[in-house]
Amino acid sequence: MPSADYRIESSHPLGSRFLPASGAGHYLVRDRALAVALAAKSFTKPSGQEIRVVFVPTGEVVFRKAASGRPDPAE
Repeated sequence: MPSADYRIESSHPLGSRFLPASGAGHYLVRDRALAVALAAKSFTKPSGQEIRVVFVPTGEVVFRKAASGRPDPAE
Protein backbone atom coordinates (compact mmCIF):
# COMPACT_ATOMS: atom_id res chain seq x y z
CA MET A 1 0.00 0.00 0.00
CA PRO A 2 1.45 3.41 -0.91
CA SER A 3 2.29 5.69 1.97
CA ALA A 4 0.43 8.91 2.63
CA ASP A 5 2.51 11.89 1.56
CA TYR A 6 0.56 14.66 3.30
CA ARG A 7 -0.43 15.16 6.92
CA ILE A 8 -3.23 17.49 8.02
CA GLU A 9 -2.29 18.53 11.55
CA SER A 10 -3.01 20.85 14.42
CA SER A 11 -1.94 21.08 18.03
CA HIS A 12 -5.66 20.80 18.91
CA PRO A 13 -8.23 18.16 17.87
CA LEU A 14 -9.57 18.60 14.33
CA GLY A 15 -13.17 18.42 13.29
CA SER A 16 -15.01 18.43 9.96
CA ARG A 17 -17.92 16.67 8.39
CA PHE A 18 -15.48 15.62 5.64
CA LEU A 19 -12.95 13.86 7.89
CA PRO A 20 -13.44 10.16 8.74
CA ALA A 21 -13.51 10.70 12.53
CA SER A 22 -13.44 14.01 14.33
CA GLY A 23 -11.19 14.57 17.30
CA ALA A 24 -7.79 13.41 16.06
CA GLY A 25 -4.79 15.75 15.98
CA HIS A 26 -3.70 14.68 12.50
CA TYR A 27 -4.84 12.82 9.37
CA LEU A 28 -2.75 11.27 6.59
CA VAL A 29 -3.72 11.81 2.93
CA ARG A 30 -2.08 10.72 -0.34
CA ASP A 31 -3.18 13.65 -2.53
CA ARG A 32 -2.01 17.25 -1.99
CA ALA A 33 -5.14 18.89 -3.41
CA LEU A 34 -7.39 16.72 -1.25
CA ALA A 35 -5.30 17.44 1.86
CA VAL A 36 -5.49 21.20 1.29
CA ALA A 37 -9.24 21.10 0.59
CA LEU A 38 -9.90 19.05 3.73
CA ALA A 39 -7.74 21.36 5.84
CA ALA A 40 -9.49 24.44 4.48
CA LYS A 41 -12.90 23.01 5.43
CA SER A 42 -11.78 21.81 8.88
CA PHE A 43 -11.88 23.50 12.29
CA THR A 44 -10.26 22.92 15.66
CA LYS A 45 -11.71 22.39 19.11
CA PRO A 46 -11.33 24.84 20.76
CA SER A 47 -11.96 26.90 17.66
CA GLY A 48 -9.48 29.34 16.20
CA GLN A 49 -6.29 27.27 16.26
CA GLU A 50 -3.91 26.87 13.30
CA ILE A 51 -4.28 23.95 10.86
CA ARG A 52 -1.38 22.89 8.60
CA VAL A 53 -0.79 20.52 5.68
CA VAL A 54 2.72 19.07 5.80
CA PHE A 55 4.55 17.22 3.00
CA VAL A 56 5.72 14.25 5.08
CA PRO A 57 8.96 13.30 3.22
CA THR A 58 10.49 16.79 3.67
CA GLY A 59 8.49 18.29 6.55
CA GLU A 60 7.61 21.32 4.40
CA VAL A 61 4.38 23.10 5.33
CA VAL A 62 2.49 23.43 2.02
CA PHE A 63 -0.70 25.00 3.43
CA ARG A 64 -1.46 26.89 6.61
CA LYS A 65 -4.89 27.96 7.81
CA ALA A 66 -4.16 30.74 10.27
CA ALA A 67 -5.59 30.83 13.74
CA SER A 68 -8.85 32.73 13.81
CA GLY A 69 -10.66 34.50 16.60
CA ARG A 70 -13.95 33.79 14.85
CA PRO A 71 -16.11 31.24 16.71
CA ASP A 72 -17.04 28.03 14.94
CA PRO A 73 -20.77 27.85 14.08
CA ALA A 74 -20.84 24.14 15.04
CA GLU A 75 -20.02 24.92 18.68
